[in-house]
Amino acid sequence: MTAARSDGTRLISGPGMLLVWLYGVMVVGAVSRSVYQIATEFDRAPLAYSLSALAGLVYGFITYTLVRGGETARRAAVVCCAAELVGVLVVGTWTLADPSAFPDATVWSEYGMGYLFIPVLLPVSALYWLRRARSGAAVQEA
Repeated sequence: MTAARSDGTRLISGPGMLLVWLYGVMVVGAVSRSVYQIATEFDRAPLAYSLSALAGLVYGFITYTLVRGGETARRAAVVCCAAELVGVLVVGTWTLADPSAFPDATVWSEYGMGYLFIPVLLPVSALYWLRRARSGAAVQEA
């Protein structure tokens, strides 16, 4: 048995598998978009493109932790999902309050409107799932 599953915290069962799939899609979307934009027009909107690249890296790390499983990975995912949610809320509010600061959209612009609001819904859903996964592990230990 692997260490990831020996502590009872399996993160990709049930709704966790949907989260892995959605985060995987977001990794591909955010990373491919930001790589193209950074390579071809970085001087146009460096902050926006850098934030999209950062979002892609965060999505990738969360995807990895969900697949990895285990209590340490669950805690790391909680921290990253909370940071992601803060990022979406800050950047989303910033893009609405001062649109001139972002000549081009980021993944998190307007709370992820360009991505059907998945960027704001995903961390909330993931945090809920990760909390439930921890509660489930505590119940299994009892």
